[in-house]
Amino acid sequence: MFRIGHGFDVHALVPGDHVILGGVKIHHNQALLAHSDGDVLLHAICDACLGAAGLGDIGQHFPDSDDRYKGIASTELLAEVFGKVRELGWVIGNLDATVVAQRPKLSPYLEDMKAVIANVLQADVSQLNLKATTTERLGYTGREEGIAAHAVVLLMQSL
Repeated sequence: MFRIGHGFDVHALVPGDHVILGGVKIHHNQALLAHSDGDVLLHAICDACLGAAGLGDIGQHFPDSDDRYKGIASTELLAEVFGKVRELGWVIGNLDATVVAQRPKLSPYLEDMKAVIANVLQADVSQLNLKATTTERLGYTGREEGIAAHAVVLLMQSL
């Protein structure tokens, strides 16, 4: 049996010195505004996993009104989400995700992101595909007002 889930997240950019994407700290002249560390990629993956497993969304599990999650690393959120997914007997079949950002340039970091995500999801890096794109300076990402991410995950029943 298989289940497919889609996730999307976006956070505004504010003055700062780094962003965290895919669990990797990237030096940049802006930061992502969020209750947690603002990792839009991992948040989108959380939502994709939760959706595929029929477990709602990230806001239901980690509300921004709960101070326990203030500043939390999104790798911890993803680990908790994936623990719930595994309890239901699911494993990752594959994951495909796209980060939408005008800057910073993300291609040098994609392999490191894949390694972090594969570790948290107990998957092989060959099961993951990460992409980064711009919107050719159009819209809020193009104007560098925010960064967004989409993720699609295929869950399979564990053997």
